Amino acid sequence: MPKEAHKVVVIGHRNPDTDSICSAIAYAALKNRTSDLVCEPRRAGKMNQETEFVLKRFGVEPPRMCTDVNPKIRDVDYREMEGIDGSTSLRRAWQIMRDRDIDTLPVVNADNELLGVITVKDIATANMDVFDTAVLAKTHTTYRNILETLGGEMVVGSEDGVCTAGNVHIGTATPEMLENVVEKGDIVILTNRYESQLCAIEQEASLLIICNDSKVGKTISRIAEETGVNIMTAPFDTYAAGKLISQCAPISYYMTSENILKFTRVTPVADVTRVMAKYRHRYFPILDENGKYCGMVSRRNIINLRKRRMILVDHNEATQAVEGFDQAEILEIIDHHRIGSLETSGPVYFRNQPVGCTCTIVTQMYDEQGVEIPPQMAGLMMAAILSDTLMFRSPTCTPLDEATARRLATIAGVNLEDFAAEMFEAGERLDGKTPEEVFLQDFKVFMCGDLRFGVAQGSYMTHSNLQAAQSLLMPYLEEARRKQNVEDLYMMLTEVPRKESVVICTGRHAPEMLRAAFDSEPQEDGSWVLPGVVSRKKQFIPAMMDAYQEL
Repeated sequence: MPKEAHKVVVIGHRNPDTDSICSAIAYAALKNRTSDLVCEPRRAGKMNQETEFVLKRFGVEPPRMCTDVNPKIRDVDYREMEGIDGSTSLRRAWQIMRDRDIDTLPVVNADNELLGVITVKDIATANMDVFDTAVLAKTHTTYRNILETLGGEMVVGSEDGVCTAGNVHIGTATPEMLENVVEKGDIVILTNRYESQLCAIEQEASLLIICNDSKVGKTISRIAEETGVNIMTAPFDTYAAGKLISQCAPISYYMTSENILKFTRVTPVADVTRVMAKYRHRYFPILDENGKYCGMVSRRNIINLRKRRMILVDHNEATQAVEGFDQAEILEIIDHHRIGSLETSGPVYFRNQPVGCTCTIVTQMYDEQGVEIPPQMAGLMMAAILSDTLMFRSPTCTPLDEATARRLATIAGVNLEDFAAEMFEAGERLDGKTPEEVFLQDFKVFMCGDLRFGVAQGSYMTHSNLQAAQSLLMPYLEEARRKQNVEDLYMMLTEVPRKESVVICTGRHAPEMLRAAFDSEPQEDGSWVLPGVVSRKKQFIPAMMDAYQEL
């Protein structure tokens, strides 16, 4: 089974911010050093410019994207077994099925591309068709297959020969009778009777199979060689050889090659289950990312599916979690937000502290585990704290956040103030960015009862950059609301030095909710100025939740 199926995904919320990405990276590194788990940091969306700057600054590769953790075939303990060549004989295919305890075999070419499947039912059907005496010619069976199936030895001719014409006869009758039935190109199964062997050669048979490991006389061999007749010997008697001869045919003739029911490694298990319920096959082939065959999956594999395992950081809201989280096994939640709507199927380790940043909590956990923080990880966690606390200006910031960030800056070997200025400048640049890209840099969905509303936030160090963002986003808001499928939509444009936010909004209830939440009125341009409001988590969302509950 693919190793990634056993990995624990450490992941933040959709539309990730710097804390979401950096806490996933730092916590996965800690778990890998202090537990038996194999953890991998992932991201649930595109990174914003600020986060890209931070990762590049400290030389860290961005986590791989993961937008859906619904179980897929790659998460299943499917059977990794080699495919077989289409020239394989029916009997050899049956032996492989018996030895591997499987009733379906994939047929592949030299490039491991799936050509078809052969089942034990196909083999049984072929063996029941005992009256088809031309089967070896129809299927272009190789002499090599006949030798392998009968355990024979080539006496005259080449084992690379192929049956191209004629019927199969068992020559136990008299030579006179053989003259009436054997035609040019036929295959004749004989005993050691010299007269019968000579008669079959004179009738221009293409192949003689001499049973019971009987010696072939020099004269017969010479005449056969001169007339182009091939001869092989076999240890079986004529009855057994006759029973086995049809099993020499290649499986390519009997395999299913059209409308093959197959899956890829990324096919959702839910889709596989629906197909398996409709079709009664026991095994189905799987293709990898390059379209090449890589294994077989059965109902038993699906029943024994091991759920994806996850650790959530920087969120505990169902609306913010990656798609399919409810089909995964959540092991831990490390967060600093309000207790949200996310439910788990069993008890989990849940650590939630009223601090300004998840990375503050992760730093504590490094200390509690006695693990030294590498400079690279220290830089990431420091940047996350600066980002989430707006360089200690946010009301969510605690003395612990500031002390932690300053300590991490020392470990990382950077000047905290200079780095913060560079980071915020990188994050607020709008050059070449679309309204959607700016909007999704830090967007979250919240629920109040059955009502969904969304809140995005952008932080700016200068008023001119804030106004530029406002002009870019204002015409886009209604389109964003429809795309995000929310009732109301708010965009917080936070000017960090002035400690205030400009809010632009759309939706049926949005203006009414802002009036109720902040006792404020809109400006002439339709925006709302909220002095002192810089934190979405601690100031904006609680006030909006109270207003929506009244609604």
